[in-house]
Amino acid sequence: MITKIYRVKGTFVMGDEYHKFTKEYKATCEDDVEQKIYQRFGSKHGINRNQISIKEIEEIAPEDVLDPIVKEIL
Repeated sequence: MITKIYRVKGTFVMGDEYHKFTKEYKATCEDDVEQKIYQRFGSKHGINRNQISIKEIEEIAPEDVLDPIVKEIL
């Protein structure tokens, strides 16, 4: 399978506050990226899926990657 790079933008709730996020992941499809977001935010912040709102998932070119970890694995 061919992997692509995706940029995900959205918000999540912690306590009484909304926080914006932008993450980049390498995955085979948008559904995989969505599941990674839910898994990692749930694990790291202890929040439920209904507290995460994904606003946008877009495929990006390798030269548009900003995340240094994703750049390293390209």
